[in-house]
Amino acid sequence: MKKKNIACIILAAGRGERMKSDIPKVLHPICGRPMLMFVLDLVEDLKIKKVIVVLGHQHTEVRKFLKPGIKVVIQKRLLGTADAVKVAQAALGNFKGTILVLYADNPLLKKETIKQLLKHHRENNLDATLLTAKLERPRGYGRILRDKYASICGIAEEKDADDFQKDIKEVNTGIICFNKDKLYDSFRYIKPNNRKKEYYLTDSISVFYKKGYTIDGVKLLDINEALGINSRQDLAKANKIMQRRINEELMKEGVTIVDPDSTFIGYGAKIGKDTIIYPFTVIGSDVKIGKRCQVGPFAHLRGASVIENDVVVGNFLEIVRSKISSKTLAKHFGYIGDSRIGYQVNIGAGTVTANFDGLNKNITVIKDKAFIGSDTVLIAPVKIGKRARTGAGAVVAKNKNVPDGVTVVGVPARPLKK
Repeated sequence: MKKKNIACIILAAGRGERMKSDIPKVLHPICGRPMLMFVLDLVEDLKIKKVIVVLGHQHTEVRKFLKPGIKVVIQKRLLGTADAVKVAQAALGNFKGTILVLYADNPLLKKETIKQLLKHHRENNLDATLLTAKLERPRGYGRILRDKYASICGIAEEKDADDFQKDIKEVNTGIICFNKDKLYDSFRYIKPNNRKKEYYLTDSISVFYKKGYTIDGVKLLDINEALGINSRQDLAKANKIMQRRINEELMKEGVTIVDPDSTFIGYGAKIGKDTIIYPFTVIGSDVKIGKRCQVGPFAHLRGASVIENDVVVGNFLEIVRSKISSKTLAKHFGYIGDSRIGYQVNIGAGTVTANFDGLNKNITVIKDKAFIGSDTVLIAPVKIGKRARTGAGAVVAKNKNVPDGVTVVGVPARPLKK
């Protein structure tokens, strides 16, 4: 199936009431990234050109995260998934082909899974193809209904299912491919006959069956891929799954993660091969770490920090919005914020760059081969010259720059008399 014959509708209009949040549900982060972005990445990876995102609740906030070229339609009244897809019809124009329906709160789907779904739909010339799964305890999912010939004949949403239907183990993940024209024709027959008075997209399957359209399913082996985020508990579970994927991918690329279960690395962080990440380390999405570094344990790197090759960032150290050049050592507890640290610098235990003066974040510059003694406080803005040294417990006042090769000691720090 040519990509031009596929259009994707992403549903992102819901309130997410169970999240108990003022933030739109689809903007809640997973490993440092809004969950919506993972679905947009999926569609981009699939090279689907025609993409329509249906927004509703807090649509102005969500819209800020969409790239140019993605069409947006607004579901003014949240009347269910069928209504949301119907709202997108005008944006499809004269499109003929397959509609892939995705949900913005399903961030864990893999490209290979959707490719398989689309391939099965195309090769069997189907009118509707569902992504299904089998669960021993299928609580929360719609159940797949089959006729006496084992053909799919409908979907029963759990809140509307009877006791017999609730015992069915095969579930609907919500991800479905449709023949576009037949899908929109089916909406004429869908009634809001459920408890919430909403129009369910899943009701189109029973309409397809009654009309004799061809329906089939593709079974999903890993149900975690289809996890929908409806609560903080779901969000925590999705974070854990995504974190495992991120850590495994980094390890495949040559990074040693001593304990993946206690290492938290944001989506998009870059780490070079032969770097070792020790337990209880948190690395932000926008951090870049070079080759052969050692990070942690109990380190926190964030704020677009850049760590070059052969750097040691040790125990109980926070680094934010800083660049640390190669072969620098910062082995022990401290705080490095808004700093530019040169080549082969030694940062002693307890060093603090006091970057905030109550109004502004100020820059600390430490040049090549400087030696910063233990418990030094550097009050920014300040510069420490090449091969300069600070004594233990020194407090270098703001704008009191230390020249190249000079040693300063004391509070406030002054040049050491020879």
